[in-house]
Amino acid sequence: MNITNTHNQRIAKMTFASVYPLYLAKVEKKGRTKAELHQVIAWLTSFDDKKLQELINEQATFEIFFQHASINPNAHLITGVICGCRVEEIEDALTQQVRYLDKLVDELAKGRKMEKVLRTS
Repeated sequence: MNITNTHNQRIAKMTFASVYPLYLAKVEKKGRTKAELHQVIAWLTSFDDKKLQELINEQATFEIFFQHASINPNAHLITGVICGCRVEEIEDALTQQVRYLDKLVDELAKGRKMEKVLRTS
């Protein structure tokens, strides 16, 4: 998939609050919990539950969401294909961060062990 500037801008302007319920439904449908989803988000972004809820309430775009984040130094270990793209090859930093989050949620929903999702082992 060829990622265009238009694609990157569309992702940047999308609100986290619009995608969060989809993440939650995806993981819960597969038997995972909201707490596990929050653990994954916290690992990638350093957001606690309070900060996460603030950003949801503010209808923060992904651009704002990731401006407030402190990305985990091990995020570069997230590899593989999501939405037809290899996450490690995405050039736009924001799009790559969003796809990192997508990939982590996907791995969680697929039943991967938490230590593997969080790249701790």
